[in-house]
Amino acid sequence: MTGRVVRGCVLAGVCCALVAAGVAFGIGRFGTVADGDADRGSYAQDRRQADEAAAKALETLVEGGGERRAPAEAVWRVSEPLRARTAEPEPAIGALFSPGLDWDAEHHCSGSVVHSPGGDLVVTAAHCVYAGGFRTNLAFVPGYAEGKAPFGVWVPTRIDVDPRWVRSADPDYDVAFIRVRRPGHPGQRLEDVTGAHAIRFGQQLPAPARLVGYPNDAEQPLGCANTAVAAGSAQLRLDCADVPNGTSGGPVLTGADTLIGVIGGRDGGGDEVTSYSSYFGDGVRDLYERAAGG
Repeated sequence: MTGRVVRGCVLAGVCCALVAAGVAFGIGRFGTVADGDADRGSYAQDRRQADEAAAKALETLVEGGGERRAPAEAVWRVSEPLRARTAEPEPAIGALFSPGLDWDAEHHCSGSVVHSPGGDLVVTAAHCVYAGGFRTNLAFVPGYAEGKAPFGVWVPTRIDVDPRWVRSADPDYDVAFIRVRRPGHPGQRLEDVTGAHAIRFGQQLPAPARLVGYPNDAEQPLGCANTAVAAGSAQLRLDCADVPNGTSGGPVLTGADTLIGVIGGRDGGGDEVTSYSSYFGDGVRDLYERAAGG
C-alpha cells in the first residue's frame, strides 16, 4: 500500500471547459471539479448539483431509522495487536460518497461531525475534496453501515481548505471543513441529529487516541487505538496497521471523544503501519473559524 490518497481517474489532466452558475468547471482526477475561490480556498457548492448528488446516492441507500446514542465513556485500551478492525458505526462519523460516474469507489473517504455554532460542519482531509479543483459531486452519510443512511444524506453548501493546500498540496494543511444541509429537510441541523465532536487545537502529545474510518471496499468502519505522537512540528502520527484507502478524513479522537486530527497529511495519510494527520495548530484553528463563521 502506498498511502491513502484518493485514487486518480484515467482522465486526469484532460480538461473540458464548462461554465455553470458563473463558476468554471472542468474534468480532473475526481471527475467534475470547480475552481471556486482558489486564493481563499473556498467553494460555494452549486445547489442543483448538490441535490443531484443526494438523489443519486439515495438510489442505492436506505435512509432513516438511526437512533442517536449517548456516547460511551471515552476509556480506550491500546489495540492488541496494533491492527485496525471492524468497529461499530457511530452517528457522528460517516462516509463521503461520490455517486455516479466519478472514477473511484462509491464511498471514497471518511469524515466526522464537528461542533460549530451553526451545527452544520463536517471535517475531512483536504485531499478528499480538492485536487486541481473542488469536488462538486459529494454526499456525506453519517453512521453509514451496510447500505443504510440511518441519519440521512447531507450535501455541501460550502467547502473550505487552506490556500496553502490549493497552491501546493502541502501535507501540513491536509484538512477541510464542509458546511452541509439535508435536501428535503429545510432547517434541520446535522449536529442536532447526530451529535458532534468537540475540536481541540494545540493538543499536547503524546496522547491516547483512536482513529476511525471507512475503507473503500467495506460497509462498516474500522477503528484502532494507540498513542498519538508528534511527527515533526506539523504532523501527528498514530501507529496502527491495516488502515486502508478510504479511511482518509476519518477522525483522530482523544479523551472525551475530542477531535485532534483527521487521517491525512504525510504520505496521503500513511502506509502499512502508520497513520498521519496534519497537526491541529493555529492554521487549522483559523480555517475552522472561517468555515464555522460563514
